[in-house]
Amino acid sequence: MVTDRRSVLGLLAGLTARPALAQAPAMSKLTAFAFSFPALDGGSIRLADYAGKPILVVNTASLCGYTPQYAGLQDVWTRFKDRGLLLVGVPSNDFGGQEPGGAAEIDETAHHQYGVTFPITAKADVKGANAHPFYKWAAGELPNATPQWNFHKYLVGRDGHIAAAFPSAVEPTDTRVITAIAKELGSE
Repeated sequence: MVTDRRSVLGLLAGLTARPALAQAPAMSKLTAFAFSFPALDGGSIRLADYAGKPILVVNTASLCGYTPQYAGLQDVWTRFKDRGLLLVGVPSNDFGGQEPGGAAEIDETAHHQYGVTFPITAKADVKGANAHPFYKWAAGELPNATPQWNFHKYLVGRDGHIAAAFPSAVEPTDTRVITAIAKELGSE
């Protein structure tokens, strides 16, 4: 059997290249802790400050049928904040134009009407080309669980990756949400 010289050289090159690839350091995958949001009241909400802790990120709107979920989100925040949960509300006008106002109107709805004490970001896009980088990253993590309306909930696990996603119709106090949060925090 006659062997072509190029085939032999190609085979040898392939064999010698494999050990080098196997020894190459693995690149770390981007996590939620790489992102920050401008805060509604100024400053920044840096998710890196909560590395190793679970984070519930919810896109909100002041004029939505789901806006009363602010009360349930506050309940979740009150229940779990001392155990390490960060809850972040991200006002967005992406769905139905239901967050048309500015910071003062968002503040009025979240803080004054619903008594929210968890961090609220400045208004941001959560879908499309101008989506906040966190939401672009989350869409890559769970492409089939992106926000379809206001009050979509992403639970970021202790490892910085999306642990669960809950659509708008799932109340923040739903057993599925509470169970997922408790799991990320350790036993309740």
